[in-house]
Amino acid sequence: MADETRASESSSGGDRPDRGERRPSSRPGGPGGGREGGAGGRKYFRRKKVCRFCVEKVDDINYKDVKMLHAFVAERGKIVPRRISGVCAPHQRRLTDAIKKARNIALLPFAAQF
Repeated sequence: MADETRASESSSGGDRPDRGERRPSSRPGGPGGGREGGAGGRKYFRRKKVCRFCVEKVDDINYKDVKMLHAFVAERGKIVPRRISGVCAPHQRRLTDAIKKARNIALLPFAAQF
């Protein structure tokens, strides 16, 4: 009887219940997956982002233009970063100042309302 309990403990791995056998991942390259190839062997092409203010030749970003500023504020109230919006560094600095001024005089919210 004592031999039977030892045999069952060693096969099940002790106190833990059996979780089953792990299957190998179908994705190449581990948890992140492979970057080359993609679906159907096509390579992903990302279009280069251009600054909206440089293209439209906007010299000054007005803090009173709430409709334009609202496009650069996320729905939670955060200022959208350059890498996402595609705005150049000088215009991003001016845009940030304009958003902050608009927040201070209550034209834009500081945070999202829940």
